Parts: sequence; structure tokens; C-alpha cells
Amino acid sequence: MGVDLGDVLPRKKIALEALSNKKIAIDAYNTLYQFLAIIRGVGGEHLKDSRGRVTSHLSGLFYRNVNLMELNIKLVYVFDGAPPELKAVEIDRRRKQRDEARRQYAVALEAGDMASARKYAEASTSLRQDMVVESKQLLDAMGIPWVDAPSEGEAQAAVMAMEGTVDAVGSQDHDSLLFGAPLLVRNITISGRRRLPSKNIFIEVEPETISLQETLKALDMSREQLIDFGILMGTDFNPDGFKGIGPVKGMKLLKTYHSLDKIEPLKEEIARIEYQAIRDLFLHPPATKGVVPSWGKLKDDALRAFLVDEHSFSAERVDSAIKRISGLDASKTETLEKWFG
Repeated sequence: MGVDLGDVLPRKKIALEALSNKKIAIDAYNTLYQFLAIIRGVGGEHLKDSRGRVTSHLSGLFYRNVNLMELNIKLVYVFDGAPPELKAVEIDRRRKQRDEARRQYAVALEAGDMASARKYAEASTSLRQDMVVESKQLLDAMGIPWVDAPSEGEAQAAVMAMEGTVDAVGSQDHDSLLFGAPLLVRNITISGRRRLPSKNIFIEVEPETISLQETLKALDMSREQLIDFGILMGTDFNPDGFKGIGPVKGMKLLKTYHSLDKIEPLKEEIARIEYQAIRDLFLHPPATKGVVPSWGKLKDDALRAFLVDEHSFSAERVDSAIKRISGLDASKTETLEKWFG
């Protein structure tokens, strides 16, 4: 879930083309969960290959990457490692939510309620280790680098952005800003016409950027205070937040008391959480320093073998997508030289 700072942060709508020639560290788990939740049938069923294996994550990863590569956006995917101990409560909460969603999904299917079935199917989404392995195989075939983080993927991505290895972090959550990422790009992997969860309506999702420096300036806060604000709202490390504290009241409290541990009205509640450990986790992200991704070349034969032969993708669609980024079209030669340069 990550911390949700809602409309408090100043954000800028952009076109995907504005990210051309930029290097973006993508929060891999966040992105794969989205593909698994969104890419489903009418009744909430995943896309599957001829052997009954789920392919929704591979479909999203392949076709979205093709679109972004065609715009000369250089991606590196960052995968989660071992979760921090502080996240145990949130992990357990998510597991229980998924279990309940699966139960409700079965009930909805039995009743023939396809709208509810899809809603509960999306809520029951889980990412298995075999799906992670398959995703890495696909990225290898596409020449897109990936990184295994020692802990949180967003923490590793944020450190890479702070070091200047990449230009921004791509994620739906705001945590990377608390981890120190200078620039967050949201909606990069889900932009376009999207169906709202549990509703039969569609909206146009546009990419947007959030600058850490502009955020701190607009809110008149230090990064430490922004972290404290995140803790007030509720993070993965204190998922319940503080009862009765919304963005407006939370902001007012921090303006008045300047620091989380000095907020007198919440003194007892704050003492019940490991706020200093949470602060330290954001201020000193658990990550590998000096990671430099290396982009490779598209492996046409490996892609066809993996997607078409192994996972029953349409040969025509895959070949069409490959042609868009393989250099066969002379009009793309300059772009591809930049991509693989």
C-alpha cells in the first residue's frame, strides 16, 4: 500500500514523451501487482497460457515496456528483498485482506455477480515467486536491467536516484519521496484509459511527477518533517496511523509542534509506536550503494520462444511489438541507437 499523502503534495501532469531519454527506476513489485490486478477477464479471471499458468503480469510487462521503449525511456526494475521487521503487521494485514477477498470472490461467482467477482478478484491479488522469476526472464530478453534490493525496492530505487544513477523513481506509492528520491513519477506503467476498481466507469490516467525539493518548499517542511507527516498519516511500518488525524490536522500539528515526538496531544499514542526506528528507516534507506544498471540488446528469438512458444502469446502480436523496437523500421533507428547506446 505505502504511505498515501493524497492531494497534499504538489504534482505536475506530464506527457509520457516528456520522459524521453530519462532513466527511471521502477518499483517492480508495485508494478507487477498492478498488472495482476488490472489485466483480468470480465469475471476477474487472470489471463492464462495453454497450460493454465497466469500470464497477466507478463502481458502487462511486455506491452507496456514496448510502449515506453519506443519513446526512448530507459527502465530499470528494482525488486523487493527481505521486508523490514517493522513491516510485519502490515504484511499480516494484507494477507488477511487477500484471504477475505478470495472468500468473497467465490461467493460472488456462485451468485453470478460478475461485477463483485471482479472487484474481489482484484483485491485478492498476490505475487508469487515464480511470477517474479518469469518477469526477470522477460526483462532479460528485452535487454532491460533489473536489480534485487536488499530490502524495500522503493528504498533501493530512491538511493539510485539520489546517487544520480537514474533520473527518477517510478511507483504509485509516495514512499520513495520519504526515502529521499528527488523525483517520483506516478502512472508511468498504467497511464491511459483505465477502469475504476469496483465501478463500471473509465477514467483517463495521466503520468505525473512529484519533486521532493518542490514539495518541501511548498509545504515549508524539512525532509524529516515530511517523514513525520507520513508517519502521522500511516506508513507500511505503522499502518493504522493515528485515529482522527487527517492531512489537514496532521499538517497543523506539525506546524505547531515542529516534530512528531513533541506533539503533546498525541504523546501517549506516539509512544506506542517505534517512531524513531521508522524515521531512521526512511532517513537511512537499506540499500546497496553504487548500483549502475547496464542496458542490453533486444533478443528477438528469446522473446518469441518465451512468450509465444512457452506462454501461448499471439505470435502476430508479439512479432508486431518486437518490430516496433527491434530496429527493423528505419524510422526508429536513431531512437534505438540512443536506447542501446
